[in-house]
Amino acid sequence: MTLDRAVLMFAGFMVLFSLSLGLYVSSYWFLLTGFVGLNLIQASMTGFCPAAIVFRKLGLAPGGAFR
Repeated sequence: MTLDRAVLMFAGFMVLFSLSLGLYVSSYWFLLTGFVGLNLIQASMTGFCPAAIVFRKLGLAPGGAFR
């Protein structure tokens, strides 16, 4: 698995996870959904993603999207 795919999978998981928590636990969890969405927009414009840094340190092979 490349770094790019890991970041996209993690973002998708976090969106689904925060949506389910927002529906069943507290509506404040929808703030996490918004944060993930804003981070995806920011990463697409700048190429900087904090999750990519973590996955790179875990040893995933680099992809072409993140620096």
